[in-house]
Amino acid sequence: MEKKATTRVKINELIARRWSARAFDPNREVEGWKIISLFEAARWAPSCGGDEPWRFVLWNRFTSPVEFQKAFETLDEGNKKWVRNAPILIGVFAYKKWRGNSNEVNHWAQFDTGASAMSLYLQAFDVGLYAHPMAGFDAKKLVQEFNIPEMYEPMAMIAVGYPGNPDSLESPYREREFQARRRRPLEENFFVNFWGNSINVEQIIGETVNV
Repeated sequence: MEKKATTRVKINELIARRWSARAFDPNREVEGWKIISLFEAARWAPSCGGDEPWRFVLWNRFTSPVEFQKAFETLDEGNKKWVRNAPILIGVFAYKKWRGNSNEVNHWAQFDTGASAMSLYLQAFDVGLYAHPMAGFDAKKLVQEFNIPEMYEPMAMIAVGYPGNPDSLESPYREREFQARRRRPLEENFFVNFWGNSINVEQIIGETVNV
């Protein structure tokens, strides 16, 4: 299903076409090289001081069904209804301190971990997969089930797999799958020189840019 972003100027095709689908093919396993490609993409994300605070945990329904089910059970009930067909779950964690100084908080850890995860989403789409991040999970239960060390903050769970049939989803997820993607206008979130001074798109573009 194509749900290309509507933009004021042309942007990278991969970024424009990426979206978080919910319909996964329950019978199609993700090839090993594709899984590794996701992590390689995440590995090369920008990182403050080269600290790489991100950590990822993989659960594969085809190769490790018991562990996958334990991870699945940490999800909110709403997410379980559509994630059940995904072959892959990935837990994302941020190390709260610096690698070289465990007494000092890394205030950029979550920022960098988010950048790493975004690289993973884009790589997934580039190899024909969907990656759908979720905040709806029991972080405490996840930490307990998999003995996650205290200094690692659970950030998200990501469902990954090949696209499936949207009609297989129950309501309201089926309807959401067909809805157009939306974002707030640039003027609402992007400013120039001063906070609240909305960017003037037409002024910046001018007449010399072929939109």
